[in-house]
Amino acid sequence: MTDREAKLAILDVGRRMYERGYVAANDGNISCRVSENEIWSTPTGVSKGFMTEEMLIKTDLSGTVLEGTMRPSSELKMHLRVYREDPSLQAVVHAHPPIATAFAVAGIPLDRPVLTEAAMALGNIPVAPYATPGTQEVPDSIAPFVRTHNGCLLANHGALSWGKDMYQAYYRLESIEYYAGILMNTVFVMGRWKEVPRERAGELLEIRKRLGVDRGGDFIFRGDSPEA
Repeated sequence: MTDREAKLAILDVGRRMYERGYVAANDGNISCRVSENEIWSTPTGVSKGFMTEEMLIKTDLSGTVLEGTMRPSSELKMHLRVYREDPSLQAVVHAHPPIATAFAVAGIPLDRPVLTEAAMALGNIPVAPYATPGTQEVPDSIAPFVRTHNGCLLANHGALSWGKDMYQAYYRLESIEYYAGILMNTVFVMGRWKEVPRERAGELLEIRKRLGVDRGGDFIFRGDSPEA
């Protein structure tokens, strides 16, 4: 993306996150890569629903500010680590969607094969170990998942997703929250669920490959509910 395209996409995604209730106050952060060593990102202390182009910051992959007058988020380290772990990725989105964040607080991964769409387009979403926000612990905690998954939950914190472009990263965040809602309602509210048949799971993996999704982790089969 050009600089202008990246900035407009960040502003658009920020509004979408705010309007959907994925962030409160000044929560969350977004970044988009525009060259091998340059990204645009959101500043600290600004609502993602009310940003302007002038607020955005351009840095290199070491975190040095190249353009912009505001301060980068302390969580920029997390974004930079994603780009360093996998140079093919072009965007990273972090937010606190309520249901997914509840799973993060409970330490429960989103890994039950109960929703075909999630299995095909998203895969399972692990929980990264607890890390104090803004510290080097955070990028270290998410690094093991970048090349094998499409996002992760941050223990006691929120959700993180990445993609080959800005909208793929954002749509994965939407899918994480939707998948969390389905799991909450079936497993923890209704108390009844049926997993995708184990012998048919390979078909979903084949579809995942055809969709161009090259990661997502393995299915975790635990069995249907006793009443199913």
